[in-house]
Amino acid sequence: MAQNLIYSINGPVVTIKGKTGLSMMEMVHVGNDHLVGEVIRMDEELTTIQVYEETSGLAPGEPVTTTGGPLCVTLGPGILRNIYDGIQRPLPALEKESGPFIARGCNIPSLDPDAKWDVTVTVKVGDKIVPGQIYATCPETPVILHKCMAAPGMEGTVTWVVENGSYTVNDTVVRITDKNGNERELTLCQKWPIRRPRPVQTRMPAQRPLITGMRVVDTMFPIAKGGAAAIPGGFGTGKTMTQHQLAKWCDADIIIYVGCGERGNEMTQALTEFGELIDPKTGRPLTDRTVLIANTSNMPVAAREASIYTGITLAEYYRDMGYHTAMMADSTSRWAEALREISGRLEEMPADEGYPAYLPSRLAEFYERAGYVRALNGEEGSVTVIGAVSPPGADFSEPVTQNTKRFTRCFWALDKALAYARHYPAINWNTSYTEYITDLAPWYYDNVGPDFLSCREQIASLLLQETSLM
Repeated sequence: MAQNLIYSINGPVVTIKGKTGLSMMEMVHVGNDHLVGEVIRMDEELTTIQVYEETSGLAPGEPVTTTGGPLCVTLGPGILRNIYDGIQRPLPALEKESGPFIARGCNIPSLDPDAKWDVTVTVKVGDKIVPGQIYATCPETPVILHKCMAAPGMEGTVTWVVENGSYTVNDTVVRITDKNGNERELTLCQKWPIRRPRPVQTRMPAQRPLITGMRVVDTMFPIAKGGAAAIPGGFGTGKTMTQHQLAKWCDADIIIYVGCGERGNEMTQALTEFGELIDPKTGRPLTDRTVLIANTSNMPVAAREASIYTGITLAEYYRDMGYHTAMMADSTSRWAEALREISGRLEEMPADEGYPAYLPSRLAEFYERAGYVRALNGEEGSVTVIGAVSPPGADFSEPVTQNTKRFTRCFWALDKALAYARHYPAINWNTSYTEYITDLAPWYYDNVGPDFLSCREQIASLLLQETSLM
């Protein structure tokens, strides 16, 4: 096959002319520096690739090589306590290699290949392995036990297991023979495409609240474990601060915090605070159960678009182990702006305020990945998604806020007047709402008190009366 060469470059969008042998959503390496890219459009004449790294200095005629698969994340022990960029490159390791700014073409493994883990194999020779089955465990942090699961589609009979001991993520710990007689090796890690939801056995009704430690949320506008909530608010109303509070104090087992297009100083604050805080549940540092994905506003715009998919895939992985995960996306407006910029470079027909016509379907795909489920291995877990929205000028009628309202059942509207009055969290009790209250009513009746809902209604009517008097 002839070598694929760059034909044109438009910001993060690169095209190749003629027949390429590539397929849609395939991950490729672009140029002599092997920049990470993904095929996003194809026709008879041109193949279009979005590049997840800075394209300055890239020139027509440079080669494009295929990886043979879609854009994936690596799932295994070592994810917790780590800080990644939007395509799961570890920032601490990148800093050692390239300094404070990420150099182009740095392809560092997502998980430390030299780190040793104390592995306990939970299967024996002769056992049947089915998709989702846990075949080994290791303590990832002092508070989280990592469970290595057979990937969906992986099935067979165990023919060899390693002795319990210390191993790296790439060491083979189990060998199986599938129904066709092929031998397959299972390590401590696996890869999964970020845009494809991980399969589950069944989705279950969300009937337990995510306790956040914030009275206005837990009393007036509760969210269920496995639910989805939006936090819209203008500049300075405290969206990031509210999400920091939720990440610190909610009763989820695992926190995935995605800073999507955030200012660098806000991400620095999150990194510093999370490292210093002691988790009230465990008495250990909060970072023992936290993953941070830092994709600041000066990083490539295409990687910002990928960052929330990276975050939700990590959340689904821990959900499948039986953990309750909470993902904070801050902010989905900047993710939508990245979509708009890439759409503009592709010369697609714009819809409301220049956003692409597929914005609602992309938002729906993202929020639909939240849920309370029974995983393939029978474990119960959940992914709760809390997305901040940054409407320009605090205008809640703009497309991102309106479309987010369609796909979330919890709406915590932040109010500029409350924020300026130093009332935090600045959640406006008149414009906010939750649709989970009827689902959670039995839990409140059993665990809080039979009169909880009537008291809540009384509080709501008093606050309404206050507004009319004001």
